[in-house]
Amino acid sequence: MPAKLSVNLNAIAMLRNRRDLPWPSVTGLGRIALAAGAHGLTVHPRPDERHTRHSDLPEIRSLIDDEFPRAEFNIEGYPTEDFLLLVEKHQPEQVTLVPDDPAQATSDHGWNFATQAAFLTPIVRRLKKGGFRVSLFSDPDPDWVAAARDTGADRIELYTGPYGSYHTDSAKAAKELERLGKTADAALAAGLQVNAGHDLVVSNLPALARRIPALAEVSIGHGLTADALEYGMAGTVGRFLKACGW
Repeated sequence: MPAKLSVNLNAIAMLRNRRDLPWPSVTGLGRIALAAGAHGLTVHPRPDERHTRHSDLPEIRSLIDDEFPRAEFNIEGYPTEDFLLLVEKHQPEQVTLVPDDPAQATSDHGWNFATQAAFLTPIVRRLKKGGFRVSLFSDPDPDWVAAARDTGADRIELYTGPYGSYHTDSAKAAKELERLGKTADAALAAGLQVNAGHDLVVSNLPALARRIPALAEVSIGHGLTADALEYGMAGTVGRFLKACGW
């Protein structure tokens, strides 16, 4: 089965937040994405709410529950106590833990499992006890896989930023793709499922899907939102689903 598509709504929220107005509607565009075939919605509610606001979360949860019960809600973020309470309140199907500093513009690296596994393990245990699937943001390095598995997580999400950044250099992109593929191979062999996200676009998704045919999910925001300005949200979701292999 091709990778499922989760639409990250943060870029839409950031555009809305430029004005004290309710548009573009984060929930409204999430509805269009799901109606067009997206499998889920992703948000990253940072402490300063510069993108997704905490007030968006109950609306997105209700949208999925009331209109698209087969879709999934994925909340990602750095696991402070406030973040964990937010997750427990809004009950996403998946929680993706990222090692972001609150001041970072966007996620730009995975966890250092060698030094941070002890920190992550009790957090993963707490989330799993709450019934959430847990994914850990990971750099493409097969050596991290065993430590990631030992935290008790269900999945890793491969950080594909470097792969996406080589959009004009096919040789470097191919090299980065193989790093991603080898990490995915190791993760799957260790019993972890594999997600991917960051700077994925219609042009680089097919090669990723071919190299990692068991890829479970891609979470895409910036590139998808940029395309939506040209093709509309529904048309863009269709393009990305096709790129994933649907």
